[in-house]
Amino acid sequence: MIVEPLVVHDPHALPGPLLTELTGLYASNLEFQQLSGDFPDPGDIRPEQVAAALADELAQPTAEVLLARSAGRLVAVAVTLARHPDPAEPDPWLGLLMVHAEEHRSGHGRRLAAYVEDSFRSEGRTGLRLAVLENNPRALAFWTSLGYEETARRPDLAHGRPCVVLRKPLQPLQPRKPL
Repeated sequence: MIVEPLVVHDPHALPGPLLTELTGLYASNLEFQQLSGDFPDPGDIRPEQVAAALADELAQPTAEVLLARSAGRLVAVAVTLARHPDPAEPDPWLGLLMVHAEEHRSGHGRRLAAYVEDSFRSEGRTGLRLAVLENNPRALAFWTSLGYEETARRPDLAHGRPCVVLRKPLQPLQPRKPL
């Protein structure tokens, strides 16, 4: 799997082929879209809606969108925040990690999560937080299986939806011992 940051000058003007891929990835996750309520009609997600959602994410000064590809195909996307909008939050946040539905249970989500963790760990960050919608037990099971632990329950900032806030400590990288 190859992970690369989304680099655009205008998030409202994503290249057409990439926007088509992203729309397909978002639309493939109908169950999540129904739970989240992020799109007016989860069964009919439009490219302009995906572009607007990503532009909203990238409006945060420390946001980064990561694209994960396998065999040249977009298989997952992640959105991170190096600094949460709430200054009381010291840890970076993983705002979204979504794997194309056809690729669920293939390990892409775990690998992309590890990539994000390693990136922040290499910057000296000591923890990573994320929020899971309370009505999404599958996501909660996924994140707890990766070592994330509940720290709070509160509404999300964008829509006021009930969420479980999770945190994973990021242990410093240990230098390799010579053989």
